[in-house]
Amino acid sequence: MKTMQTRNLMICALFAALIAAGAFIKIPIPVVPFTLQLLFTMLAGLLLGGKLGAISVGVYILMGLIGLPVFVEGGGIAYIFKPTFGYLIGFAVASYVTGCIAHQAALPSFRRLLAANLIGLVIVYALGMSYCYIISRFYLAAPIGLWPLFLYGFILSAPGDIMLCFLGAMLGKRLIPIIRRQSVSIKENPL
Repeated sequence: MKTMQTRNLMICALFAALIAAGAFIKIPIPVVPFTLQLLFTMLAGLLLGGKLGAISVGVYILMGLIGLPVFVEGGGIAYIFKPTFGYLIGFAVASYVTGCIAHQAALPSFRRLLAANLIGLVIVYALGMSYCYIISRFYLAAPIGLWPLFLYGFILSAPGDIMLCFLGAMLGKRLIPIIRRQSVSIKENPL
């Protein structure tokens, strides 16, 4: 049992590091930064399950809030007041939901994994755009209209993120059986 707990801690830390690295792997497109954070948060849920996936994203968020420059625009507790912080909250919730959906089946199909990722994407955008609207309007006193919010917060970035959903489902389909075999092996042959 202790071996599984150690393994879970290590893999959560690994995914927190991957999410942090994903913030800095930027694909240059005009207006909206496109990073690989979403891919790694989806994979955390798909591969680790809802609980451990959300813990991985939570560790990443905590690292940024204590001041480590792991977010796209730095870090620190003041990041809570940035309009994009809602997307980070969305990553944690989406990772949990994605993992729960994927792990309802022993060996989930590509279709299930893609559906889980797309549902997670909707959660990320819903929380991200809502938070952006509220912070901009009530804290920054710089209200953003619904059309610009929808344009910059969804339309311009959704096509790339939908491609990441497909990529995440393909990777998940290949990696989940490997991870499951390793988990069974560790349970059957603890040190």
